[in-house]
Amino acid sequence: EMSRGLGDVYKRQDTRAKRKWVIAAVILLVAAALGAACMNVWQDRSFQNKGKGYVAVIRIDGPIYGGAGSESVLNSSEGVSSEDLMRQFQAARKDPQAKAILVRINSPGGSTGATQEIAEEMDKVRSSGKPIIISMGDMCASAGYWLASKGNYIFASPATITGSIGVYMDYNNVEDLMNKIGVKNEKIKSGAHKDILSMYRPMTGEERQMLQSMVDDIYNQFVQTVADGRKMDENKVRSIADGRILTGKEAQDLGLVDAMGNYYDALNYAASSGGIPGENVPVKTYTNGMSLKGILAGEAENVSKIMAREMAENMTKALSESSVPSVK
Repeated sequence: EMSRGLGDVYKRQDTRAKRKWVIAAVILLVAAALGAACMNVWQDRSFQNKGKGYVAVIRIDGPIYGGAGSESVLNSSEGVSSEDLMRQFQAARKDPQAKAILVRINSPGGSTGATQEIAEEMDKVRSSGKPIIISMGDMCASAGYWLASKGNYIFASPATITGSIGVYMDYNNVEDLMNKIGVKNEKIKSGAHKDILSMYRPMTGEERQMLQSMVDDIYNQFVQTVADGRKMDENKVRSIADGRILTGKEAQDLGLVDAMGNYYDALNYAASSGGIPGENVPVKTYTNGMSLKGILAGEAENVSKIMAREMAENMTKALSESSVPSVK
């Protein structure tokens, strides 16, 4: 009985400690959110006082995916969402003080549909008369280059990894493995191709032809985009659009990049393109949509999930302990 009583005391102490940790985490997150909000307000006011305009900086870091980005600090996704980037390009287009847009890209590629959504917003920016300058980071490949080709001028470092102009679709087939372990996959489907790309059966010749047609269609769109953006002959683009990766210097020699230069070279060029005088170029960033309200809502959801999980674990543990006979 005494050992059981001490166990209850330890459990209560452990629960209190977890609650204190959660409360402390929430306080820190609120403080960080307030600090970020105040910083944004301060930056906006400083820009308003300059009166000469600024360069809008938009960053594309990581894989490009469709949908909305997470506003949670504890549960943020790697990569960048199409909805967040579209919002930033739209804000830059509508901002009268944004005289030029610098797009810093460090991405291996991503979803074709998401990329096309972003590219459409970039077209709208260019149609508005605002120049788009591209600065490639370590990598600007595949869908990353798709977006880069939408820029008026492209900077890269000599060792930047770029290119990879092409499209692929992969799938796995585990039919032989399933047969070895004696497991069969059966399904009821509405049409012959409803389970296309199923890993439990081989692809038919007709299905392979259908998917190849899709890949070829998207590939042709990619090639046409690059040809239009770089003002290159389509056949020349096809000759290098076989999926090969290139260094920044090789890409420049092939006409896919305009100049060698780092972020600040691209920033100064963007300022000059937008008619912004001076060496200290003012910049404006349009955050990833993490408003104070959004951060608090996202973190509150995460905290509630953590507490619910801990409660479930504690309840399961309590039930298992109560079922074990105790010595009295």
